Amino acid sequence: MENKNLNTESKVPYFILSNGNKIPAIGLGTFGSDSIDSKTIAETVGNAIKIGYRQIDCASVYGNEKEIGVELKKIIDNKIVNREDLWITSKVWNDKHNEVIESCKQSLNDLQLEYLDLYLVHWPFPNFHPPFCDVNTRNPDSKPYIHEDFMKTWQQMEKLVELGLVKNIGTSNMTIPKLKLLLRDCRIKPVCNEMELHPHFQQKELFDFCVNEKIQPIAYSPLGSPARPERDRTPDDTVDLEDPVILKIAEKYKVSPAKIAIKWAIQRGQIPIPFSVNHNQDNLEAALMNPLSDSDMAEIETIDKNCRLIKGQVFLWKENQNWEDLWDLNGEITPA
Repeated sequence: MENKNLNTESKVPYFILSNGNKIPAIGLGTFGSDSIDSKTIAETVGNAIKIGYRQIDCASVYGNEKEIGVELKKIIDNKIVNREDLWITSKVWNDKHNEVIESCKQSLNDLQLEYLDLYLVHWPFPNFHPPFCDVNTRNPDSKPYIHEDFMKTWQQMEKLVELGLVKNIGTSNMTIPKLKLLLRDCRIKPVCNEMELHPHFQQKELFDFCVNEKIQPIAYSPLGSPARPERDRTPDDTVDLEDPVILKIAEKYKVSPAKIAIKWAIQRGQIPIPFSVNHNQDNLEAALMNPLSDSDMAEIETIDKNCRLIKGQVFLWKENQNWEDLWDLNGEITPA
């Protein structure tokens, strides 16, 4: 079933946000899973734009915005694409929740841009400093979500819009309880929520909540994050692209399993932002494929395994604490 909010008039399809702005229906992620150097990622961004990508998903914590900025300047100066035709996202990292405007200006300087199309609060947990840690480690700087503090961060986000530094603001890695509080207290609603979404982790309740509140879901790890760091791997993880249903549908259309996962995401109504050095042409072509059938979409819906791959364990603030506490799985915000 083709999503009715999806517009395909241009080569790159797009969704229309709650404020009327248009966002490309597929983007390129720029997190290199700790194993790909910044120069390679930046070159990948330049090549992706040249073949037709128009949305680039960046973040200050990825440590590669300066290199990406060099490529963006080349692309724009050489008139390969106009700035207004690009959608550039960045994110404020956890240790800058009290310095949102300064953090945004730093990203703008690094990316060599005058404005961002979208700025996100990367995680709702403050004061966490790299290096990252594995599933068995606790970082002493980690702190829980405190709504009053988060609203101070969000007020700075709203100020960015008023200053003209960003056109849209949104959230990332939020839960329904946290979003409800934000929607209750904000002046400018988040237009997007970036979250883990793939066939084995469909987050139906959160997805439906966002859609009903006119918050556009953006899907990171849309292929099941096959290149994620070892620190994020556990024995219970499953592999989306090896699922028999995905393989069967891929064979039916004579395309790769990755194309099916990307097409499913867009058709469902979420924006996938895969990162790849070698397969970006294929990923872009998936956005331009004819729709999957209603029966295909229904069958993929049945393979949800509730398999969260990016568990966020690095943000746990107490010993002997389960990563599920971060996601408010009891329906309430976990107290400190």
